[in-house]
Amino acid sequence: MLCIRGVVLPEREERSFWVEGEVLREGEPPGGFAGRNAEAVVDGGWLLPGLVDVHTHPGATEPGTPFDEKLLREQLRAHRDAGVLAVRTPGTAARMPAWVDADPGLPRVTSAGRWLATPGRFIPGFGRDVSEADLVRAALEESAASSGWCKVVGDWRADEPAVPLALLTEVVAAVHAAGGRVAVHCQTAEGTRNAVLAGADSLEHGMHLDPALLDRMAAQGTAFVPTLAVFAAGVDAMRAREPSVRRDLWLAGWDTMFDNVRAAHEAGVTVLAGTDSFPCGTVAGEASWLARAGLPAEAALGAASWTARSWLGLPGLVDGAPADLVAYAGDPTADPAVLDHPSRIVLRGRVVR
Repeated sequence: MLCIRGVVLPEREERSFWVEGEVLREGEPPGGFAGRNAEAVVDGGWLLPGLVDVHTHPGATEPGTPFDEKLLREQLRAHRDAGVLAVRTPGTAARMPAWVDADPGLPRVTSAGRWLATPGRFIPGFGRDVSEADLVRAALEESAASSGWCKVVGDWRADEPAVPLALLTEVVAAVHAAGGRVAVHCQTAEGTRNAVLAGADSLEHGMHLDPALLDRMAAQGTAFVPTLAVFAAGVDAMRAREPSVRRDLWLAGWDTMFDNVRAAHEAGVTVLAGTDSFPCGTVAGEASWLARAGLPAEAALGAASWTARSWLGLPGLVDGAPADLVAYAGDPTADPAVLDHPSRIVLRGRVVR
């Protein structure tokens, strides 16, 4: 019987747990921590209900490359070994194979099916290419075939038109009516505006977000996944390019990202951590970027843990929750570097590290 004791975040309360099958039970185990069948796998330190990456694309490393199930398994394991026990895949080149959910050694995966791309708005053949006339039907199909999510590529080139607002609004309404949720890729002012006005459930990237839309986002529950780390990694290369409309618009969008992330949090928008990059298992770095953008340390950590779990419908460290947790020797809100060094990882009631 696995026994766990430590300071639980975000409550900052010392608690004791034991594991019954794949379920977490709060309190002293039968017979106590010193009982004959008790195995104290964590005794002290800080406890999180697993890290979460809400924007990751395991199964391929380069845009346009075929979906690789062997690579998918390796990359999901990389997430797990970093303490990332839940991921959301907002678009992949293929639907998640059934074995992903059946494998107890892999993180819990919330899939949005294949990217939905209308003509000229994505890498041809890398997602599901559909006409604008077929977008609503395709969104319903991908949502039904996945974890209830679908992902629409709402814009692509900085100087080209986004998916029309009326069409995107129709997509969101149809998917919501079927009980699903819609993520929208948006990196232009028009694309981001349309995603908010259409009532999308999440903005993926959200570059050029108009701060005047933040109150609306908060009121309707639209989350903001800014993927700061992947943008930051490309800033120097982008600045080195010859000036062009696309380069200049991209840099102008980047220059407002920190202010928009901070303002979004202050407006009550749910800001979440997603990496959109490789290698997998680096969401701790994205949490650090959110802190650099101005989120309080606890909010930045929550964006990669308990806040993201709640948003995905997963419980934290409470009695009856799935026995998924990560332990650390130090307080990760005091030192973000702590997140890179989990002392214990428990997934589905099994010690994986």
